[in-house]
Amino acid sequence: MAGRTIRVRRAGKLAATQVIPFSRQIASMLGAGMSILSSIMTLEEQCDDPEFKKVLRHLLDVIERGEPLSAGLADFPQLFDEMYVNMVVAGEQSGQFAPVMRRLSLILASASRLRKKVKSAMTYPAVIMSIALLMAAGLIQFVVPVFAEMFAGFGKELPWLTQKLVDVSNFVKAWWYIILPAVGAAVWLFRRWKKTEFGRRRFDEWMLKMPVFGQLNQKASIGRFCRLLAQMIAAGVPILKALKVVAGSIGNTVLEQAILGARQEVEQGNQLSPSLEGKPYMPTLMVRMIAAGEKAGKVEDMLDSVADAYDEDVEVMLGTLTSLMEPFLMVFLGVVIGTIVLAMFLPIFNLGSIAH
Repeated sequence: MAGRTIRVRRAGKLAATQVIPFSRQIASMLGAGMSILSSIMTLEEQCDDPEFKKVLRHLLDVIERGEPLSAGLADFPQLFDEMYVNMVVAGEQSGQFAPVMRRLSLILASASRLRKKVKSAMTYPAVIMSIALLMAAGLIQFVVPVFAEMFAGFGKELPWLTQKLVDVSNFVKAWWYIILPAVGAAVWLFRRWKKTEFGRRRFDEWMLKMPVFGQLNQKASIGRFCRLLAQMIAAGVPILKALKVVAGSIGNTVLEQAILGARQEVEQGNQLSPSLEGKPYMPTLMVRMIAAGEKAGKVEDMLDSVADAYDEDVEVMLGTLTSLMEPFLMVFLGVVIGTIVLAMFLPIFNLGSIAH
């Protein structure tokens, strides 16, 4: 029955690969004059993914019982979040179902594209640094001991850099069974801490304060806030409901609390722009553009314009960061590995003085 929560296997993958085409195809078929029942039946017949086929089968059952599509979608919160369901409800109630589904497909596609770019930009340096650390660990664990045994036969004091590298290698070999569990425990504790209310807020605040990446995260989140709010208002969702849903969809607790604080002021009769003004990490440019939209009676259009501006800023920043990071990371990799290699070969360079 509708109203329950149905768990879906591979929910993350399905949300990324199936929900956007589903929304776009439903919008196209409804626009062509097909009924919602025929549309979903057609998608269910053509679906190649067995898990998503079950989802479509459930949606058909819900509609055949006379319930709205939104009731069936709400049974799968892993796939269709509160924002999605509320926009579908608004479309059903306003008779603008096809345009709402088209808006949803565009929102999701745009958000997915931007999220991939941001993730790629932030993952790239982490991958390079991880490779450098793994290579360094491999050299220290397996290569340095071989050189250390060879140097031991010289019976002379090794260069300072080489001796420090040998000391590190000996330490790792002697205590690896403590080091590895300690690193694993630290990662586990960090993840547990991040799941707490205090830890998540601290982490989200740090993500907004990071040099360069903090500004990138802020712009991406503000762009998402404006885009979602614009589309929900355009779909007919009441402003208070839209602000609550968007706050929960923003993905950052600091910004979520700022939006919910603004919502309280809107509930008391204030307009949106003065309610957002002065809230943490709410840009002045955005507030002033929303104020201009309120005066002109075109809040949705202005919110879309703000979202376009911030999304463009994010893409420009991503391009700049990628081009700047590549040489920096190559230098970092070269310094780490080069230092280890230099330390190993210094005694060989001084072989004549060490051997006598």
